[in-house]
Amino acid sequence: MTVADTTTVAAAAKVPEHFTMTEDEIIAKFPTRLRGFDLYRKMGSPKNIVAPMVDQSELAWRMLSRNYGADLCYTPMFNAKIFLNEQKYRDEQWQTNETDRPVIVQFCANDPDILLKAASLVAGQADAVDLNLGCPQHIARRGHYGSFLMDEWDLVSKLIRKLHENLEIPVTAKIRVFPEVEKTVEYAKMVEAAGAQIITVHGRLREQKGHKTGLADWTKIKAVKDAVKVPVFANGNILYQEDIQRCIDATNVEGVMTAETNLYNPALFSGKILPSWQLAEEYLEICDGVPTKAAYIRAHLFKLFRYSLPIHTDLRQKLVEVKEMGGFWQFVKDMKVRLIADAEGSDFDPEVVVVDEFGYRKYPHWICQPALRFEHDKEHSKSKRLLNEVQADTPADATDCATGGCDAVDNEAKRQKTVVESV
Repeated sequence: MTVADTTTVAAAAKVPEHFTMTEDEIIAKFPTRLRGFDLYRKMGSPKNIVAPMVDQSELAWRMLSRNYGADLCYTPMFNAKIFLNEQKYRDEQWQTNETDRPVIVQFCANDPDILLKAASLVAGQADAVDLNLGCPQHIARRGHYGSFLMDEWDLVSKLIRKLHENLEIPVTAKIRVFPEVEKTVEYAKMVEAAGAQIITVHGRLREQKGHKTGLADWTKIKAVKDAVKVPVFANGNILYQEDIQRCIDATNVEGVMTAETNLYNPALFSGKILPSWQLAEEYLEICDGVPTKAAYIRAHLFKLFRYSLPIHTDLRQKLVEVKEMGGFWQFVKDMKVRLIADAEGSDFDPEVVVVDEFGYRKYPHWICQPALRFEHDKEHSKSKRLLNEVQADTPADATDCATGGCDAVDNEAKRQKTVVESV
């Protein structure tokens, strides 16, 4: 080994200055605080996990998701600075009750002290606090948080370490991957060394968002799982219930997190094939007892009825204009009447699995189902392989998912070709 190599190894092994306590000292300070797999087991060894979703994984939605098999739910991402300084924001964003466990509260932040103060406000009501290192949106770039901290490893480490050394409940982290698997692994190991007790890996790059979302890379998630000693959750490429076990088999992770698919089909984890109006009614029943912002309710109903609204277009404007619970209930009742009539004229059998030419399941528009989207740039799309190759009638190498025609959404909710699951 050369002198230069020795210097590099020594520098890498050096304990960062912001590590003000040893692990033994931290354990002595928080002797009952759970770590790694002890935390995972205390939360019931969760396999089915609802992702943190801004304005969408609120208490009422978490309760609905738990009714259909969610083992662990994350809150929406909270801005630590606003959460700390504005009581109104805190009251609107953070709701919980005795049924809402296990629950992990997620924050975005770029100041360790502010993050600690904000996290301390929920410490008695949550199982852990999660640091968002995955949000790829422009607002995250402007606010200097989420995935736009991926190039500032020292700051990321300081944020996690501040909680690890000072918060009475565990800290976890949700990350995205780099183009290079080696860099992804080193990043995850740094996050683990700083004190993250669970790492969720969203297997997409920071640039994979919107119409450029594409497929998540499970091989990078597996590489992280193989390299760290804490539990790992995978995020990305979940359309149907069996995809969860496929992901676990492919990556060896402890649990699988889903975001967008949960919003379009909150019964995902149960494997049940249910009509959208049933899930909408159950959600509104929960909202009757759990005050929920009208904007959240409206957004959920738009997603639950995603494939029916382009057909019953007159009801779309009614949903846009609704501002109170009575109006939401009337909208769902009106939609239910329409969809039951549509269903009566159909020979759909939920026990019979039918897939289209691309391998995606064919459901009538009144059934809750995953959202599938086109690539905007079909000619140059790099997402040409099927997500669910094992279900396709056509071999994957003979199928071009970025080409071919597809009409607007109709009664059969025609399959589109690029799977999208946002943060």
